[in-house]
Amino acid sequence: MNWILLIIAGLFEVTFAFCLGKAKTSTGIFMYGWYAGFLVALTMSMLLLIKATQTLPIGTAYAVWTGIGAIGTVLVGIVFFKEPISFWRLFFIVTLIGSIVGLKILSK
Repeated sequence: MNWILLIIAGLFEVTFAFCLGKAKTSTGIFMYGWYAGFLVALTMSMLLLIKATQTLPIGTAYAVWTGIGAIGTVLVGIVFFKEPISFWRLFFIVTLIGSIVGLKILSK
């Protein structure tokens, strides 16, 4: 169950990065709405990370959490913010996914 919470925490990390990106391109009340979304997502991400680390090893949980956030944020940047796609960028995303899966397999 805590692995599921950790994955959801990582997805909230992606959400708060997305909100920051949208706030950067927004003005007025919409900008404040995106910052509010950032704060909500940040809070949820941290609370779920805290809950997950009560039973998972902190080193593994933190690495998986940041990995999900990094991978998700790069993909959000490519899809929503038109960031460049390159072979090496995709190559390192795939190696990061492999590392996360490896950590999950080895931490029983």
